[in-house]
Amino acid sequence: MGIEVVVDGLTKSFGKQNIWQDVTLTLPAGEVSVMLGPSGTGKTVFLKSIIGLLKPERGRVLIDGVDMVNSPERDVYETRKLFGLMFQDGALFGSMSLFDNIAFPLREHTRKKESEIRRTVMERMEMVGLVGAERKLPGEISGGMRKRAGLARALVLDPRIILCDEPDSGLDPVRTAYLSQLLIDLNAQIDATMLIVTHNLDIAATVPDNMGMLFRRELVAFGPRELLLTSEEPVVAQFLSGRREGPIGMSEEKDAATLAREQLGRSAPDGPRPIAPQLEPSPGMPERRAVGRRRERVRAMLDTLPEAARAAVQQSFTQAAGEVAPR
Repeated sequence: MGIEVVVDGLTKSFGKQNIWQDVTLTLPAGEVSVMLGPSGTGKTVFLKSIIGLLKPERGRVLIDGVDMVNSPERDVYETRKLFGLMFQDGALFGSMSLFDNIAFPLREHTRKKESEIRRTVMERMEMVGLVGAERKLPGEISGGMRKRAGLARALVLDPRIILCDEPDSGLDPVRTAYLSQLLIDLNAQIDATMLIVTHNLDIAATVPDNMGMLFRRELVAFGPRELLLTSEEPVVAQFLSGRREGPIGMSEEKDAATLAREQLGRSAPDGPRPIAPQLEPSPGMPERRAVGRRRERVRAMLDTLPEAARAAVQQSFTQAAGEVAPR
C-alpha cells in the first residue's frame, strides 16, 4: 500500500523570486492526486521538493517518519527509494535499449541477479504494454511509448509513492486517454500513492481522487476532486473551463482593471458544471483499494465541504452503489 505524504508550510524561492509559499496539504495513502496550475506556477518545483531534490526555505515534507526537507541526507536518500519518478520527456538514455533503460535502477541500486532483473523488467513492460519492444532504442519509438517506458522504469523498484511530471506533454488526445487509463490501472494493481502534475483538463476531470491548484505563489485549494470540479473560485473555474475571462493571463495574472472590465461583460453562469465520472480500472483489473478508503475519509469531512461539492460527492457515492442518483 502507498504511504501518506504530509506537506506542511512549504515555501520555496529562487533568489528574490518567491515560487510558492506556505503550501500545506496531505496526499492520502494509496490515492491518486493531481496538482494543476498554469505554466510557470512551480508545479515541477513542488514535485522536486517532495522527493528532496530541491530544498525549500521553510516547511516540512513528512514521509514514513522522515522529513524530506530537514532530516539528515542519509535518511532522505533512503526514503527516496520509496519513490518512482516519471519525468516529462521520459528521461531515457538514447543509446540504451528500452530493456536496459528500464533495468537501469535495478542495476544501479540493487544487487539482484540478471535473471531477477529480467523477470522484473518484463513484468513492468507488460504492465505498460511494451512487451515486444525490449530491444528498441528511444529514438525508434513514438512519444507515447517513451512515456510508457519512463513509467515502467519508475515502477521497477516497487515504489510506494509515484510522482508523474506532466505525463501528457507531447501526446495527442487519444494517447492521453490511453495514458489516463493506464495510470488508473496501475493504481489498481499496486495501490501506490500517486501525484500527477498536469495542466491537461481531461486528466484532471477523469483520473484523480483529489485535486489541488497552484496560482499566484499559493495553493488555491486541495481536496476531493469534487471540491475543485464544482468550485466557483474564479481562477479554478477559469482554468477548468479553459476560457480567457478570469485572473489567468497570457504571461502573468491580470490586473484589477482588466478583471473588472471582464466582469461587466460576463453573463451569469448556466448552473453547476457537469462532473465527468472518474475512470474505473479496465476489465480484468482488480478493484482499486483506494476507493473504499477514500469513501470513508470523504464521508467524515462532508460537513466541511461547500454545498455544491457535498452534493457532487453524495451523488457519486449513490451512483457507485448502483442506485439511481436523485434529480
